Parts: sequence; C-alpha cells; structure tokens
Amino acid sequence: MAGIPDVQRFFRSVGSVDVDKADVQRFRTFVDEKVDDIAIAGRDAARWNGRDVIAPQDLPITRGLRERMREFGKLDEADQIRELLRGTLRRPPDDVTFGEETEDVLTDVFGGISVALARSFRMVDPEVENPSTQHWDRVFDLFRLMV
Repeated sequence: MAGIPDVQRFFRSVGSVDVDKADVQRFRTFVDEKVDDIAIAGRDAARWNGRDVIAPQDLPITRGLRERMREFGKLDEADQIRELLRGTLRRPPDDVTFGEETEDVLTDVFGGISVALARSFRMVDPEVENPSTQHWDRVFDLFRLMV
C-alpha cells in the first residue's frame, strides 16, 4: 500500500502516535467516508443555491476545520499527504460534481480533517502511543457526531 511511511510520519508528527499498516487502512476508510459526507453536504448546499456543480463555498468548512487546514499547510509532511490524498481520494457519489476550484481545495480539507483526527487520539487517551481498535472507534465516533 503506497504512502504508508508518509501517513505514519504524519501521525507521529501531528498526533504523537505511532500507527501501523492496519491503522493506515482505517485512516483511508475514514477519509473515504468523509468524502461521501462532505460531497453530499456540498451537493445539497449547491442545489439550495441553484447550482449543479459544487463550489468551494458549498463545502461544510467550519472555523475549526479552517484552522486545521492552515496548520496542515504549514507541516513538513503536507506535500506528501496532499499527493497521497490526490492519488487515493475516492470519487464522490455519481450525483455529485465538484468544480475545478473545489477539487483543488479538497486535499486541504482532508488534510485539516487528518490533523484533527491525529490529535484526537491524545484527547481520547492522553497516554496512548499506539492506538488500538478501540481508540480508532472512539475517535471515529467523535467525528461522526460533528462531521
């Protein structure tokens, strides 16, 4: 699976946790789920505004996410993670069309979500070094409450 060392470095740098190959797969599954969630929210906002194509302003970007996106952009690992996300982001559902500008913004949106995700492990368990399945489940449940 391409990108495993990059994701491992990212989680170590941002969240001070060590992840393994199975964790990287969990991370990718999570990102795919969030692609659908964000695509559907963006589609609904675009339709509400009389458009068929999702513009960046249609994406559900909160103040906190915007701040995490800025932090992501400053990371040494940002370029590697952007490339990984560009190459592996699953396409949204068939009834969703992202505009070109929106496509460009998406990697930073998911970079910001990834920063928040990596940091969430220490909030769930301040002592965690190697997240267990239970840690991942708790963090995912937390995100599903909000995103």
